[in-house]
Order: sequence, then C-alpha cells, then structure tokens
Amino acid sequence: MKKYLLGVVMLATAAVSAQMNYQDSNMIGIFGGLNQTDLSTNNFDTKAGVGWNFGLSVRGNFYNDFDMVYAIQFSENKFSVPTVNPLTLQSQEVDYKIQGVKISLMPSYNIIYNHLSIEAGPVLQVNGKLSYKDENENNVIMETLATSKDLEDVSTFNILGAVGITAGVRNVRLNVQYQYGFNNFLSQVEEERFGREVKGNLGILSGNLIIYF
Repeated sequence: MKKYLLGVVMLATAAVSAQMNYQDSNMIGIFGGLNQTDLSTNNFDTKAGVGWNFGLSVRGNFYNDFDMVYAIQFSENKFSVPTVNPLTLQSQEVDYKIQGVKISLMPSYNIIYNHLSIEAGPVLQVNGKLSYKDENENNVIMETLATSKDLEDVSTFNILGAVGITAGVRNVRLNVQYQYGFNNFLSQVEEERFGREVKGNLGILSGNLIIYF
C-alpha cells in the first residue's frame, strides 16, 4: 500500500510541477474540507458518514473560457452498516472508515472568470482496507451471514467521475463536488456468506475551501 501511495504522490507532483512551469496566470492552492460518503449496494443497508479532505490544487488557463485543474487529495471517508452483536443479540451500527489518496484532472468552464466555474472529470482513488473497531469484528451484518470483518478487503484502485461547482474571489473559493465510483468497490469481498454477487459503488459529496497563492 505504501508503494502505491508513493507512486501516486510522485505522479501528481510531476503534473503539478509541469503546470507551474507554464507561465499564464496559473495558481497553486491548498484546500481542506469535509465529505459525506455513502456506499450504494443491494447486499446490505448502509448509512452515510462524515469524513475529511485536504490537498493541493493547481488551476491554469487551458482554452478560451476553460481552465484545467489538477489536484491531489488526501482523505478519510466513513460510512456505517447495521449489524447484530452475537453476544447480546442487540442491533448495533458498525462504523467503517478508509483513508486514501486521490488525483484528478478536470476541465473547468468559467461562467464568471475568477468567481464562478463548473468542473467535471475523472478521479483516481488509491486506498487501503476498511477499518473498524476490533470489538465489532464478529458482529453479523443484518440480512446476511457475513460479519463485519468480511467487508475489510475492498478494491485498492477506484475510478470515480466527478462534477462540481467553484465560487468565490480570485484567491479564496469554495468548491462543492459530487463523485461517483464506476467500478465495484466491493470486488474483493468473498460472496459465500452473502449468498450472491457482492457489488457496491461509492458516492461522495464534498465541500472544500481553496486558498490560492
């Protein structure tokens, strides 16, 4: 996992450096904010949770009213799953979280230059396993024979599509963005205890404050 993250950081850094060498009103900025993550699946119920983001963004002129936006983002995403505690037989929500790195490349159309723009494009997410409290590993996921531990292994590489809007002044802007995962996030989960194919797609709504220098 560390090797994957190092490769992503090196790739994003190279893209940022190349963009900064192009001297045409480019801006580099830092950003941070919150995200709300849900997992869309027919195999079990989920509840969205709130996590955090921070990262680096470079915006540069591309063509006429279009900019190109490069970004590298570190994030922690959370959601919960209803389970049953095997000892008490009481229902209990198990909170999952996952940390990862995202790199994105998005065309941005300027509705009002330096004040209002819309963006859309692909996002590559590289992440580790789902984590949860050890005391909940044997909880049984409702309407299945699977336990909390059975969801631990998920897809390491995920492709998401993103659309968003950015508004503010030249050096301080707010970005609101929705990302949807195209691939099966649960592709590494064993199907035996679910009784059928296990599929799930990430849905992430985030809001970030960007400060450009």
